[in-house]
Amino acid sequence: MKHIIIIGGGAAGFFCAANLDATKYKITILEQNSDVLQKVKISGGGRCNVTHACFDPRELIQFYPRGNKELLSVFTRFQPGDTMEWFENRKVPLKIEGDNRVFPESNSSQTIINAMLEEIRSKNVEVKTKCSVKQIEKQEGKYLIQTSLGDFEADYIIYSTGSSPKSLKIIESLGHNIIDLVPSLFTFNIKDNLLKDLAGTSFEMAETSIPKLKTEESGPLLITHWGLSGPAILKISAWEAVNLAKMKYNFEVEVNFISKSLDSAEEIFQQFKQSNPKKTIGQSKIFDITNRFWQRILEVSNIDLNKQVANISKKEMDRIIGNLCKKKFQVTGKSTFKDEFVTAGGVDLKEINFKNMSSKILPNFYIAGEVLNIDAVTGGFNFQACWSEAWLIAQDLNNL
Repeated sequence: MKHIIIIGGGAAGFFCAANLDATKYKITILEQNSDVLQKVKISGGGRCNVTHACFDPRELIQFYPRGNKELLSVFTRFQPGDTMEWFENRKVPLKIEGDNRVFPESNSSQTIINAMLEEIRSKNVEVKTKCSVKQIEKQEGKYLIQTSLGDFEADYIIYSTGSSPKSLKIIESLGHNIIDLVPSLFTFNIKDNLLKDLAGTSFEMAETSIPKLKTEESGPLLITHWGLSGPAILKISAWEAVNLAKMKYNFEVEVNFISKSLDSAEEIFQQFKQSNPKKTIGQSKIFDITNRFWQRILEVSNIDLNKQVANISKKEMDRIIGNLCKKKFQVTGKSTFKDEFVTAGGVDLKEINFKNMSSKILPNFYIAGEVLNIDAVTGGFNFQACWSEAWLIAQDLNNL
């Protein structure tokens, strides 16, 4: 019986093992940590954002800054609907939330982990934890894998290690080209009076842009202790990951907190002024923002809170609207988004056959997951790439 060794016990490695035909192969997973599926456990705040309810592959690839062209054929064969069906067939009911993110109904990532553990147990897959791979050698028709737990011989390797520098060095030594790693999803560190002591304040729909890169995104926005986060920031960090690394995370970002043009914001302000002339500006939350944020906007715009709305000058109104719709911040660094560290970079996609995720450089060698130069915005997309790639590998091996 031929031996498949899966290096890396994360989402891609486990899903691959769960879909392999165990009557044809002996299957072993090697994981360097003491626990498997660690990212699955912490994802979505411990709820596990399994996938995203986007069932059209052409639409789905728009969420991947790197790998979008290559993933089209992959998603044509296995997409979020297939992922949902796979888990539901294994008694894991899922739910689609308002923003189209998909979670287990249990709200616990353990449910997802248990389904995969159950599947591999039923297939007698051997899992070796605390097993660190040191080197892989090509031998005649086989691979010798040297690890901290001794040597293993494999007829086929599935390399799904995640993007640790050590695992990339190993695959580079086997002849693969590696695109430099840079962080992808991250929040922006900003020190500015407008944000001071307002951590937790959120905006349902904001627009962010980086003028120097002529790039913009929109979505919910969140003020944090360190600066700004939320999808409006995370999306722009993913799409511009390589450029922002080159800029050493020092750049200017422009934020429109209310997603309105200067003209339409002015119109709303003027209408309010006519209807409520005697109200004080401090008590007049004219836009859909929190009271605390409105007070701060007035403060940084140098407006007397007790001034009547009717007496607000055109200059003062312009300052208020400017801070709401075109506020420029200096970004001076980045922070990891929760624990969901995602990187751009990894194995060069030109060296992968996306019909079955096999290496074009190495025979009987498959590569999946974050070790590839593929990454996505937040919302379950990174996991979906893992599930789809792993499924293709399993189908290919099952059909040999």
